[in-house]
Amino acid sequence: MTTDNKNLIMSDGTHKLTYLDPNTLQATKTLSISENGYVKEKLNELEFINGYIYANIWMTNTIVKINPENGNVVGLLDLTSIADEAKNLYPWSQEMNGIAYDSVTDKIFVTGKMWPKIYEIKFNH
Repeated sequence: MTTDNKNLIMSDGTHKLTYLDPNTLQATKTLSISENGYVKEKLNELEFINGYIYANIWMTNTIVKINPENGNVVGLLDLTSIADEAKNLYPWSQEMNGIAYDSVTDKIFVTGKMWPKIYEIKFNH
C-alpha cells in the first residue's frame, strides 16, 4: 500500500491497483497498469514519489514507475546489481521487495528478503 495524500492505493499482486477512501476503506477506483500496451502483472510493494507510483515486480529486482493518470509504465529500474551485492554479503539473500521514500530528505531506500542491509538509491524521480 501507499498513499497519494488523498487515497490509499493498494496492490493485490495482479496488474490492478485499487484506490481506497482512507476513511471508509471503500474502493473508489481501479487502475489497470500496462507497459507498451500489455498488462504489467505481479505488482507488489508500492511507493508514491513526486506524483508517480513506483511498484516492485514480485519475485524480481525490478521497480516500475507508473503514471497514476492512465496506468502506463513510464520508467523501469533494474536493481540486480544491488541484489547481487546483498547476495555477496549474505548468500541467503533473495529478491528485492521493499521501497521506502523519505519526502523530508528526498531519499529513496530499497531492501529485499533477508538482505543484510538497506540501500539508499539515487535516480531522477
